[in-house]
Amino acid sequence: MSNYFLPFLLSLGIMLYVTPKLTKLAHKINYTEKPNKDSQRKIHTESKAYLAAVGILFTFWSCYFLFTRDFSTKALAVFGSSFLIWGIGMADDWFKINGRDLKALPKFVFQLLACIMAVYFTNIKFAGITNPFNDAYIMFPLWFQYVLSVLWLFGVTTVINFSDGLDGLAGGISCISAGTLFIVSIVKGNHLLGIMSIALVGVCLGYLRYNRYPAKILMGDAGATFLGFMLAVISLDGAFKQATAVSIFIPILALGLPIFDNIFVVLKRLREGKKVYVGDASQIHYRLLAKGLTQKQAVYFLYLVCICLNLSAIILLLLGAGRY
Repeated sequence: MSNYFLPFLLSLGIMLYVTPKLTKLAHKINYTEKPNKDSQRKIHTESKAYLAAVGILFTFWSCYFLFTRDFSTKALAVFGSSFLIWGIGMADDWFKINGRDLKALPKFVFQLLACIMAVYFTNIKFAGITNPFNDAYIMFPLWFQYVLSVLWLFGVTTVINFSDGLDGLAGGISCISAGTLFIVSIVKGNHLLGIMSIALVGVCLGYLRYNRYPAKILMGDAGATFLGFMLAVISLDGAFKQATAVSIFIPILALGLPIFDNIFVVLKRLREGKKVYVGDASQIHYRLLAKGLTQKQAVYFLYLVCICLNLSAIILLLLGAGRY
């Protein structure tokens, strides 16, 4: 375990150091979210710095490459794909800061392209599942492996981004989920994914120091989609490898809160005849605010739900540990 302490400590320390500096820089160059009383989804009443995503990306990858020296094609492909996800998020944030919206289609195309690149160049994919009745491994057709894997990467990237509606919420959910994926990596003996997961925990904790209510800085779409993408990659490469009928639920539970919430939101929008990709106040955190909870109460309640789901995932993992 000592091999993981330093990556955690360094990623945490760097984020604690650079985030205040990024906050000052964002205000200096006016890279801030402006209050918008007309929007149901904008809850801030004062300008908030919008550069945390820069620290998140570079802190995470600096720590990963420093401690693993992993410059394989696979690692570089994940880096490149995550950078593309981050880049389109930065473009989206820039448009929002300047009072405009980046069209949904280019965002969708570039995010989907990044997910396809990650699966194609890394061979990280959901290949099949173990039959629970005879332990035979059922290999999916290759096309189905790619479709499932791309959908998982794109879906998790999206739901983490959609959960970024209250101070500390998306960062906290990502931190809890990354912690669970770290335990999965340890149990499965995957050192590289262990470094990835624990570095992500450190990055999230460092960010949360300044993003908890009342937030001093935000990560925007760039940071939230990056965290979602990395959680999706880690879970696909770790928890979904040699999946059984039971263990397949481990990553789903680890990321259960944003997944189940956004399934509900999509079904609700379809039922009401609304466009699925147009944001509204359907997410659970907005519904909790509408019920009278404060921001802190809503976030802490959702942390509790997330922790319960992740504990369930860990229990499933430990029950099946002998199979790995």
